[in-house]
Amino acid sequence: MKKIRIKNRKIIIRKAIKSDASELVNYLNSISKESDYLTFGEGEVGVTIKQEEEFIEAANNKNNSLFIVAQMNGKIIGNLNFSAGERKRIAHTGEFGVSVLKEYWGNKVGEELVKYLIQWSKSSAVIRKINLRVRTDNTKAIKLYKKLGFFEEGIIKRDFLIENKFYDSLSMGLLID
Repeated sequence: MKKIRIKNRKIIIRKAIKSDASELVNYLNSISKESDYLTFGEGEVGVTIKQEEEFIEAANNKNNSLFIVAQMNGKIIGNLNFSAGERKRIAHTGEFGVSVLKEYWGNKVGEELVKYLIQWSKSSAVIRKINLRVRTDNTKAIKLYKKLGFFEEGIIKRDFLIENKFYDSLSMGLLID
C-alpha cells in the first residue's frame, strides 16, 4: 500500500481485493463512457461481479501480475492492471492498462499508479520489461510515459476502430534491470 497526497487530497494506492469487485464493475462502466482512449467503450465491459472477483483473485495469486486501485475517501478513482505471460519464456514481460475517473484527470493519479507498477516490477525479481500500447493521438499520456522512462518501439496501424474511424497506437516499453 502507498499513501500519497495530491493537491491536499489523500489517496491510497493498494492491491485490489475481492470485495472491490462490485465497485470495480461500476467504475469500469463509468470510465467506459468518459474516454475514447480505452480499449473498450460504453456498454462493452460485460463482466459480472463474480467474474471480477475471479479476475482479482487470479491476479493476486500470480507473482507476475498486479492489479491495483487508487482510492480517495473510500472511493475507487483509478486502477491499473498488469499481466505477464503464462509461459516461462514470456513470464518476465507483460502489458498494462491504466485508467482514472475523468473528474480526477490532471491530478497525477495515473502517474502514481504507473510509478507503483514500476517499483513493484523492480522488486518482483520476475518482471524484466513492461509494455504498453497508447493511441498515437493521446499526447498527454505519451509525454507521461516518456517522463517515466518508457521508450517508443513502433506504431501499430489501425489498432483501434471507433465509430468507423481507425486509430494507430504506439507500442512503448520500459526495461527493468
